[in-house]
Amino acid sequence: MRSPGAVAAPLAMLLGCTVPEPRPVAVPPPAAPPAADAAYSGAIFVEGALEQGGWLRGRVPPGTARLTIGAARVPFDAEGRFFAGIDRDAPATLRITGSGANGQLLSRDLTVAPRAWPIERVNVPLRGDVPSETFMAIRRPELAAIEAARAVRSDSPGWTQAFEWPVKGRISGRFGSQRIYQGVPGAYHSGLDIAPGDGVPYVAPADGVVVLAASRPFSLEGNLLIIDHGMGLNSAFLHSSRLAVKQGDRVRQGQLLGYVGATGRASGPHLHWSLKWQDARLDPLLFLPEQ
Repeated sequence: MRSPGAVAAPLAMLLGCTVPEPRPVAVPPPAAPPAADAAYSGAIFVEGALEQGGWLRGRVPPGTARLTIGAARVPFDAEGRFFAGIDRDAPATLRITGSGANGQLLSRDLTVAPRAWPIERVNVPLRGDVPSETFMAIRRPELAAIEAARAVRSDSPGWTQAFEWPVKGRISGRFGSQRIYQGVPGAYHSGLDIAPGDGVPYVAPADGVVVLAASRPFSLEGNLLIIDHGMGLNSAFLHSSRLAVKQGDRVRQGQLLGYVGATGRASGPHLHWSLKWQDARLDPLLFLPEQ
């Protein structure tokens, strides 16, 4: 359901002058009319999964020069349409603000529903192993490649689409699950694990551009594939046995991407699918119809 809301900016400013003595004085010309966006008003429309790990799409009114949600700058297209993600640990309220060309504002607060994440508490200390320099010599270029791929902003329209399952199968790991080690939280699971069987093909959940297709298995992710869906939204697919696309390819929803495997650090064949918008990690299940 769309829920409009707006705050209209001031329309005018009162001017005044003093007359030092009772004689005719020159009357100054009227003040220049307000700038075109002085009456910047309307509504910022929003719809989507307004919960932790969720997402939203919307539209800003004409005249919008800048849009932010919380501290994040949000791009929008020529029609004013935008996409934004809601991080797994987002606060209960996020402020969305549109700015006119002269800085006048429209804003509203978005209520973010909390999630009951699967949490396992274990009575053992969190292991803080320090990676060896030999491992890091391999890992640093991999991390740099991932960071560069996620920084790509393509013109793909995938962000506008209703996402489809890349493959269907047993859910072996859920987004957001986490272990607490004697009160110290470990890293939460950043994606959705689907285990349909070794070698099963998987497809693009939405249109996109391939921004990374590993030419060799990464140390942790194995044969890694990252697809940019536009507007800062991207998918990563881990542990593939092999890939069917290459970097730079434009892919369509439903197109073959690769085959499920267990490359990299994996306990068995499965597809790990993660979604990010800028720095926010999102729950793929909130993008999908039921299996």
